Amino acid sequence: MAESGIDYSSLFAKNLPAASGRWGGFPKYNFIGGHNNPDEIPVEGLIEASARVLRQDGQSLATYNLSSGPLGYNGLRDFLVEKLAHYRQIRANSDEILITSGSNHAIDLMNQVLLEPGDTVITELFTYQGAVNRLRKLQVNVVGVPLDEDGMRMDALAMTLGDLQKQGVRPKYIYTIPTIQNPTGSILPVERRHELLRLSAEYGVPICEDECYADLIWDADMPESIRSLDPSNHVLHIGSFSKNLSPALRLGYILAPWEVLSQMLACKNDGGTGALGQMVVADYFQNNYRAHLDQLCASLKHKLDTLVKALQTHFGDAVSYDVPPGGIFLWVKFPEHIDTKKVEAAALAEGVAFNPGSDWAADPDAARNYLRLCFALASDEIIEEGIAKLAQVFRQETGVPE
Repeated sequence: MAESGIDYSSLFAKNLPAASGRWGGFPKYNFIGGHNNPDEIPVEGLIEASARVLRQDGQSLATYNLSSGPLGYNGLRDFLVEKLAHYRQIRANSDEILITSGSNHAIDLMNQVLLEPGDTVITELFTYQGAVNRLRKLQVNVVGVPLDEDGMRMDALAMTLGDLQKQGVRPKYIYTIPTIQNPTGSILPVERRHELLRLSAEYGVPICEDECYADLIWDADMPESIRSLDPSNHVLHIGSFSKNLSPALRLGYILAPWEVLSQMLACKNDGGTGALGQMVVADYFQNNYRAHLDQLCASLKHKLDTLVKALQTHFGDAVSYDVPPGGIFLWVKFPEHIDTKKVEAAALAEGVAFNPGSDWAADPDAARNYLRLCFALASDEIIEEGIAKLAQVFRQETGVPE
């Protein structure tokens, strides 16, 4: 007699997100996500680093956390101490750094420690989709602060903090991407960084400084990090190895006071972030960091130039954008009446994937006529073909460009 199977849907927990579809591969013209340049993955260097660390410390894989403790591999944290001091002017010790499975993991742990439903968090009006989506899932109120070409406006932030204080609301933190902002690519000037710290102290609201893209600068001076300007404990500093090396390695970190890290460790019940990746990245970057970044940035700048030329050719003055001084994204503005979300499906049907602006904003309506293009993954040929096809789709669906 045939047995009937279990209907697992009757056993699912309540309030689950929509189920994921089956993976069908990347579209041909893929301008979404935070992918990197495949030509700049240092395969041979990583092979050499892997062999070296396995011969030297492979037996430490017999223990959780490589006997380095729950904060992460000592070699990687020591590298970060040196890197942050040299390039970000941050004076810290390795016991202030927690290695995580990507920067999103660091954000999740921070949210788990700090947030409850009904809390308020301040972000930039246009900001990282992953951060906003996480806040909304936690039933947290997200308040967006307008930006200009230099990033978050401090006059608007002061007004927002003042208005919330009058309502009896103390935000749990201010989330900002000050260096190569995602999605706009702006860099917050040092004067604004000082003012942000002043407002943080005045209102008693900590700052989450997300610097995932800070290594990818080629046309501007790298300003001091907000954390380096902080004489107290106002800043939680997050970083990643996804953009300067490889997204698939899933390695990030957070620099925070021990009172915060100790609570994060109590919530981090994964047995430790993957050990071999930490060992390999530490060895590779201790020997190749600057040379690798110089080559990666040069290749990304070339891809951005290719993208801008393609947009000029196929869209003309129908769209506008500020060419960023680094990073992997271009934030493109369409005429006010265009809703890029309504074009997403038609473009995907033609093999072109882009991020609609409404997905990258605290207030989706404020970014409805924008889209974000990631230029790191595609080749020059794919960029040129993809933008030409994207223009055809927009012309058919919206009449723009004419």
